[in-house]
Amino acid sequence: MRLSLMPRERRFYDLFKQQGRMVSESLTELSKSLLEGRSRHPRLRDLEHACDETTSQIYELVNRTFVAPIEQEDILLLASRLDDIVDLAEEAADKLELYRIQQVTEPARAAGECLAGAGREIEHALERLEGFEGLDEPLAEISRLEEEVDRVTRDALGQLFADNGLSAPELIKWKDLYDLLENTMDACDQVAHVLQTVAIKNA
Repeated sequence: MRLSLMPRERRFYDLFKQQGRMVSESLTELSKSLLEGRSRHPRLRDLEHACDETTSQIYELVNRTFVAPIEQEDILLLASRLDDIVDLAEEAADKLELYRIQQVTEPARAAGECLAGAGREIEHALERLEGFEGLDEPLAEISRLEEEVDRVTRDALGQLFADNGLSAPELIKWKDLYDLLENTMDACDQVAHVLQTVAIKNA
């Protein structure tokens, strides 16, 4: 364990908890959009702006802090990766609205539920960041959910291209949406990897 005679700035933990709550709410809102077949883009846009603000606060705090509780490069990377999730969730909601999707496919709904679950696990992990205890369970669940979304979207894309009844515009719309959902889940998995690395460094 690293020891320091200098007091360490602990506001990072509060800001990461804020980001965790916004990630969880964003992914829950996206999942509800997919389940209901209607975009919740205005709320997701508000969350995206709020998360940008929190991310900026973290960056500014890094610049003002002499002794951080974890390595500065890890703080910056984690903040950026969390912001990426909210950005992608907002983009997916925007595409639902832009493409005027009214009937959502079962694979998209399943992926959305996995994303909502990953958001909750990220929130739980960030609540436990100080002390780095109890991270294994939420990080393992994020990994499991990422594998599930990979399977769901892979099968969905295979079915998409096998369905000769789809028009070219519909095929393009759904391929884009499936890719976005998978990318959003990949961003969650990247956060899990950053958290795991941080926990190992500070063990």
